[in-house]
Parts: sequence; structure tokens; C-alpha cells
Amino acid sequence: MRVLVSDNLSKVGIEIFENTPGIDVDVNTGLTPEELKSIIKDYDALVIRSATKVTAEIIAAADRLKVIGRAGIGLDNVDIPAATQRGIVVMNTPEGNTVTTAEHTIAMMMALSRNIPQATASLKAGRWEKKKLQGKELFNKTLGIIGAGHIGRIVADRAKGLKMKVIVYDPYVKPEVLSELGAEGVDFEELLRRSDYITIHTPKTPETTNLIKKETLAKMKKGAMLINCARGGIVNEDDLYDALASGHLAGAALDVFSTEPPGKIKLMELDNFICTPHLGASTKEAQDNVARDVANQIVAYLLEGTVTNAVNVPSISGELVKILRPFAVLAEKMGLLQAQLAENAIREIEIKYAGGVSRYDSRPLTAALLKGILTPALKDEVNFVNAPVIASERGIKVVESKTETSENFASLVVTRIKTSDGEHIVSGTVFGKNIPRILRINDFYLEAFPEGHNLLIKNRDVPGIIGAVTSTLGNNGYNISRMHVGQDKEKGENGVFLATDSPVTDDVLSQIKNIQDVLSVKRIDL
Repeated sequence: MRVLVSDNLSKVGIEIFENTPGIDVDVNTGLTPEELKSIIKDYDALVIRSATKVTAEIIAAADRLKVIGRAGIGLDNVDIPAATQRGIVVMNTPEGNTVTTAEHTIAMMMALSRNIPQATASLKAGRWEKKKLQGKELFNKTLGIIGAGHIGRIVADRAKGLKMKVIVYDPYVKPEVLSELGAEGVDFEELLRRSDYITIHTPKTPETTNLIKKETLAKMKKGAMLINCARGGIVNEDDLYDALASGHLAGAALDVFSTEPPGKIKLMELDNFICTPHLGASTKEAQDNVARDVANQIVAYLLEGTVTNAVNVPSISGELVKILRPFAVLAEKMGLLQAQLAENAIREIEIKYAGGVSRYDSRPLTAALLKGILTPALKDEVNFVNAPVIASERGIKVVESKTETSENFASLVVTRIKTSDGEHIVSGTVFGKNIPRILRINDFYLEAFPEGHNLLIKNRDVPGIIGAVTSTLGNNGYNISRMHVGQDKEKGENGVFLATDSPVTDDVLSQIKNIQDVLSVKRIDL
């Protein structure tokens, strides 16, 4: 088996490949896309970090490729749908750099509070500016953490050790779980209002892009400080400049930027702004950890078929793959749908397997469902292996049941999630050998394709509504590729699940909401 390492990888990982019988490794970094495309056909595995872009074109040329391994978490540089279509497993190493990133956050907060970068530059320039560079203590200050994933939790633990008060906003985590961390769960507005320091530990998603902008910055406490070691684009850098220049915020520290490298942006002109060039995971220990993890995972997959930390395929034994893979795809899509239906933290998930699917091991299917549910909040941090563990850490109760009888379908999967504001039901099946379908969304029964950009619309069952919705979309340049309608005769309502070729903007969403007798509209990305 041949392995290509196309980005810089710690020697620890290279040595694992070199010392494993049956594995031949080539280290060839700095390849152009054309060069990578010309040689990838000769390899069974590709190891990358963030530099190599594994596009659909590269994947199409990879005749032998079985697995892509990312030494780190982020997979924005891999076309995962294209890899999945070709049957290529995509793995990452989500645990290797969590401590390092959390420590960098604490370091940035301390450097910001005590003016360490400014003091260093001043002293090296021959000045002695003790009075000008007076700082402030972290002791007894309130730290607001946005996102309670692995890194956010480590930051909370370290901050508690510094005797800070810790408050956390994470709509996907139950308050009881945060209490066990010694933190107080609050809503977003309260976190902005109360925090002396705010640090961000959430993936970049459509919901978190520009999360920190003019309006949110204005709600922060005057004199507060902001730290972002998560992802660029969550903080609007122009709005942050204005908040710092006006004196509303006392300081900010960024390790990540919307464009990297950022060049000479306005923020660089400010004395109360400090920054690092995306160093959050850049320690020897972290790079050794992720290199060791990715090498061991790829060796185990190539030689034994063992799948670890895969983001696009659950671990299913060879003889069951053909039977259960379509149901795993269905389960993940149902989880994604449920996560987008829920308005508040999920407390409990009930999963019922009925008919033929109930005869098989349900663990990979449940893992796929949980991955789908957690993906909108955690993105690349969650995979088919760690999803059950993360769900447990977040206090989500999972209840499974099986029955061999299914009245209308050969196999049926029914999911019910419970939140503080109610519950949602989604059911689905697989038609033929590999065609997943959503059959029920709450009170509406339909047969919907679980893929693409969708709108879920609830309206009163009166003439003209569907026509008005489709006209609004058409007038704004949207092509409707599919549409399914479910009817609730008892309530006199319809559920419309329609797919568009591109995501619908907020403005067009508002236009649809304002149509008379439209009760609700929700974007659903699958």
C-alpha cells in the first residue's frame, strides 16, 4: 500500500509509516494542483494538513485512493461529497490539538490584559513606558465562552484555575452539563452584556459567520476584550476596528482572519489590537499528536479495514456495508434535519428501528444519526466514531427500540427529539437498495429527497399559497428542483418541502414569510 504525504507532517507520523510492513510512504510537499493530479493515481492513501486542496478534479484522478487523512480538524480543503461518491474515506484527528488551542487562548487573553506585545516592542525601541502600559488582572473577572466543545471546555477549566467567573453560551448544551463544568449557562445577549472577556470556540457555519458584528459588539460591556482563536469570518473585522478605535472595546486578540494571510488590514494600525498568524494548533506537541493519530488511523484502515474518526462513513463490517450503508446515509440526513428543526438544546433522542433494518446491529446507524444532529453545531469536530461520546458529554439521553413489524414499509426509522420547547418527529426509509426518503416531518407525511438546499414551509391549506411561494422564488431567480407537499386535514394546514438549486437568502425568506397564510418558513440544508 502506497501513502503520499503532501503537506509538512511531524517526523513521528512519517516514522510510523516507514516502520509498518506493507506500507510504502513518499513525502512530496509543495505540489501544484497539476502535479498532485498527475501522481495521485499511484497512491492508496493521501495525508494532508491545510495546504493541499483535494478538489473534485484531484479525486477524479485518484484511481486507487482509498483514504484521505487530515492531520488536524478542519476539512474545508477537501471536497467531501466527491470523496464519498468515489467511496474514499475521509478522516481527521479532532483530539490532537485541543489543549494547545485552549492554551493559546489563555495566552492571548493574558498578553492582551498585560500589554505584553506592546511592552516588548516599546522596550526594544529604547522606551520605558510603565505607566502607559498598565494592565489589568484576570482574577474575579467574568469570562464569556461562546461554544462548549472540547476546546471551550478546556478554556473554562483553565479560567476557573485563574479564579475567573465563567459563563457559557451554547444552545446545543444543557445547562446542567455546564454546571458540572463549574460554568453558568446563559443566553447570547446576557453573555455579551456581562462578560469582561469574550472568547469564541465554535466552528464557522452559516449561523456563526459574522456572529460578532456591529450590533453584537455594541451590546458588549464597555471596556471588554475579545479573543478569537477559532475560525476567521466569525468576527467582522471592519466592525471590530470601529469598536476598538472608538474605545468601546478595550482590546482584541485574533489568531484567525477572514482571509489568511490578512495583509495590511486596518486592525493592524491599532495599539489595542494584538494578533498571531493562526498559531492556535502550532506547538510541537500538537503536531506530534495529530501526525501520530493520522498515521495510526491510516495504517489501521489500509491493513485491517478499521475506520477511525471518519467524517463521511460509519464503521460497518464488510458483509453488512451494502445493506446498512444506505440506512446510515438516511440516518445522518435525518439527524441533520432534526438539528435544524430544534430551536433549543436537545435533551433526549428516541430512535425506533422497525421492519427489516431492526434485525441488524443498530450502533452504526445511531452513530450516524447523532453525527447528523451534532454537525450543525460542531462541524468537522464530530464524526461517526466520537458522536455518541459527544452526545453523552452534552447530556443528551439516547433511547433505542426495535420492532420487526412495520406496517407500510419493509424498513422504517423513526426519530423523536425532545427539547425544552417541545418535540419533533422525523421518519424515513430506503426505497429499493439505496434510495433514502424522508416520510414524515412532524404532522406532515410526504416522500422527500434528503439532500441539497431546502425550505420547509407551513401554511394554511387555502388556494393560492403554493403558487405565491413558487412565484416569489421564481421572481428572485431561484429554480425549484423538487417539491413535496404533506397535508394535515385536521388542522387545515400544509407542509411544503421544496428544494432550490442555491441557498435562499434572508431577504427572500422574509418575502415568503410575509405571504398571507404562510405560518412559518425554515431553511433546511442537507
